Amino acid sequence: MKRDISKGFQVAGLALVVGLSLSFSARAETLADALASAYEHSGLLQQNRALLRAADEDVAIAVSGLRPIISWTSDVTRSFGRNRNSTGSTSPESTDVNLGITGQLLLYDFGRTRLQIESQKELVLATRQGLISVEQQVLFRAVQAYMNVRRNTEVVAIRQNNLRLLGEELRAAKDRFEVGEVTRTDVAQAEARLANARSGLALAQGDLTQAVEEFRAAIGRRPGNLIPPSRLPRLSGDVEAAKGVAVRRHPDMLQAQHNVAVADLNIAVAKAATRPTVNLAARLNAGEEIGGSNYSRNGTVGVEISGPIYQGGRLSAATRQAMAQRDAQRGALHEVRHTVKQNVGNAYANLRAAQAAAIAGEEGVRAATVAFRGVREEAKLGARTTLDVLDTEQELLDARANLISAQVDVYIAAYGVLAATGELTAKDLNLGVKTYDPTAYYNLVKDAPVNNSKQGKKLDKVLRALGKN
Repeated sequence: MKRDISKGFQVAGLALVVGLSLSFSARAETLADALASAYEHSGLLQQNRALLRAADEDVAIAVSGLRPIISWTSDVTRSFGRNRNSTGSTSPESTDVNLGITGQLLLYDFGRTRLQIESQKELVLATRQGLISVEQQVLFRAVQAYMNVRRNTEVVAIRQNNLRLLGEELRAAKDRFEVGEVTRTDVAQAEARLANARSGLALAQGDLTQAVEEFRAAIGRRPGNLIPPSRLPRLSGDVEAAKGVAVRRHPDMLQAQHNVAVADLNIAVAKAATRPTVNLAARLNAGEEIGGSNYSRNGTVGVEISGPIYQGGRLSAATRQAMAQRDAQRGALHEVRHTVKQNVGNAYANLRAAQAAAIAGEEGVRAATVAFRGVREEAKLGARTTLDVLDTEQELLDARANLISAQVDVYIAAYGVLAATGELTAKDLNLGVKTYDPTAYYNLVKDAPVNNSKQGKKLDKVLRALGKN
């Protein structure tokens, strides 16, 4: 029978099995707070946003191919020498200043430039999906960091409490040894178990320190008093439906589709490169002799038609190369589709395994608690040895630690499902942060504005704001 996972398995929270917990600061912090901080802090997101802006500029560069290209040249030339003929010799000298302006406008190239523009637009869309994929990675890392700090904090608390109980057991064993109720062996066993507990606490504290460092790296600051999540994210229990959602909206899938579109357009660009190009060309030149009376003024306007005749097979090779790259992108799309579906299936399998482990862990803690209390009472009556008590206490400790770990794994696995289906984004999670708008910069640069234009000045303000960040 299928049912909604979030309803079928509600974990009330990662409550402490014992009453102790390490607190890094008085400030309470929820998982949503940590995710919002990770989104705003991540240098990886900033890096990929910059790469997206670079891809936006590629569209502007391609658009500039349809605009007039105007350039200027100037030179100052000193001429000198010595001439000899039948009438005598001369030494002509002159200094000339020349200035030239050239202009060129593409009239027709069989659609090559416009195809390049469309190709760059598809590449921008692919890069946007890559940014979303990175955002999912950043947020999932933050989830893992948050939950692992909670896991290790509670394990440390359990081991601290266990160390205290073992100290009491050792004192009791020594008291009983003094009155002859137990042997020296019982005392030694309690001492050995206490030493092992100290070692286990040190290892748990080391794991906690590493978890805190990972939290700082992923989220940008030390953890506060981490509040256990109140509920799991809402998920569908239908794995096949989730796979369908992932194929439609996962950023890796959408990025692969745009990459195929880019490759298709690049084939058309390569074919268009074998055809003629028609340009309107204009040239103005002016020259002046310094200190003399000579000068020149001239200009030309015309239509130029040019095209390849033979280039050693380069153009044919470029076309075949574009076809091969198209086939490679299609193969990549096929592979990504299978990988996305597999990741969804694996994510649900991990979630269900973690849920089963948590249910078993709860039963294990209950049974181990009953066993420990019973063995301890029996030991008071002489029916059990000190070793029996220590063994059952260790089993209870292990059961509690396993339960905490399983409960943490449930939350991590649930957010892993969101990542697998492409729904682990700041927008989907409603984090309440100002999300990055990938279209804002693109809309400013897509028409290739020059610096002193109205749109160019707006762009300058945006760039200055980005620089401050």
